[in-house]
Amino acid sequence: MTLSDTAVGDTVEAHALLPPPRPSPLADEVLRLIWSERTISRAEIARRLELSRSTVSELVAFLIAAELVSEAGIGASRGGRRPINLEFQDDACGIVGVDMGAKHVTVVLTNLRGVVITSEYREWLVRTDPEGTRALVIELVSKCVARWPGAPDRLLGIGVAVPTPVDPRHPERFSTLVLPAWGGRSGLDVLSARFGVPVLIDNDANMGALAEQWWGAGRGYPDFAYIKVATGVGSGHVIDGKIRRGATGVAGEIGHVAIDPRGAPCSCGNRGCLVTFVGANALVERARVLLAEFPDTTLRDDALTIEAIEAAALADDPLAVQVVYEAAEYLGIAIASLLNIMNPAAVILGGGLSKVGNRLLAPLREVVLRRTFVSAVAASEIRHSELGPLGVAVGAATLVLEAALNDPSLFPTIGARA
Repeated sequence: MTLSDTAVGDTVEAHALLPPPRPSPLADEVLRLIWSERTISRAEIARRLELSRSTVSELVAFLIAAELVSEAGIGASRGGRRPINLEFQDDACGIVGVDMGAKHVTVVLTNLRGVVITSEYREWLVRTDPEGTRALVIELVSKCVARWPGAPDRLLGIGVAVPTPVDPRHPERFSTLVLPAWGGRSGLDVLSARFGVPVLIDNDANMGALAEQWWGAGRGYPDFAYIKVATGVGSGHVIDGKIRRGATGVAGEIGHVAIDPRGAPCSCGNRGCLVTFVGANALVERARVLLAEFPDTTLRDDALTIEAIEAAALADDPLAVQVVYEAAEYLGIAIASLLNIMNPAAVILGGGLSKVGNRLLAPLREVVLRRTFVSAVAASEIRHSELGPLGVAVGAATLVLEAALNDPSLFPTIGARA
């Protein structure tokens, strides 16, 4: 899978378990510009960054020695000597991204342009099996690294997306309410010990938003919301080009907005939260209740899963379409409130349910239109993710890439020289 390139945005706070030293001053600015432009001359770098040519030459020599940049032929002349172009080396390092969902683990290995080189997927009960999950993550990362043609010492880092809020001050801690079996700790330092690279951790919806911002449907939007509808429901918010996590990392828990205060009990202790209406378990239970009303459905009680409902909806099964329609109504209530409060330029839907496309989006847009100021709706697009099931894992890898472009000492060849 090849993902489009984009310009580097503002710094997203990365939460490293192994913080590296800082490299030479200005190296990050030069590196980000070369990465963003892909091909550029020393003279153009000096002009754009208002640096002396001698300073640029020194920094470029450092990046060439680190094998992140190479000379790539002669460029066009602006009246003087024709410049030698520089080119960023997308395959200089590999990055691992891990998506730990509630019931699965996905691992990707990407290059420095977001291109997925290899991937692994396994269904797993992540919420209730911390030890097994850690062992599985190590296994799947090892398989991806073994298939990667790059040298092991060129692995840049590992990003991990997790199904729980992550406090920026304590990324190694997990919520005991969301993941009680994990005992309040991630234990993911085992990845640092096993692979010898930094590990960055963040919430899965935030990583979905980051992936869309860099490679997907969020490109070009300085302000947008990403909503992941899966076993749980969460959202990531990009405001002024940055992921906004809130004071303690809990921003975006849209799944626990109360839709009906007299509704079903939620795991958070409240009643009628959005996740109790549109989370995967809720949709499966709703389909089971409706089975008797739809005798022509292809869905069967003994094989009723969220994946089966999604596939049936794509085939226009009447029961599945009804379940998706009801989910759109509840999602529409939450998204309308989001638009009225924050007025993002776009809302991007990810997670399994987004696969049904316009069968979800069409009724969702109708509900939103009824419940928002017209001006807010007119300025906001509601669309589905462009990145598919690997999107959150790619976002986790992108967290590492962004951190390294803002702190080049993370790159193994630069860190060794720092």
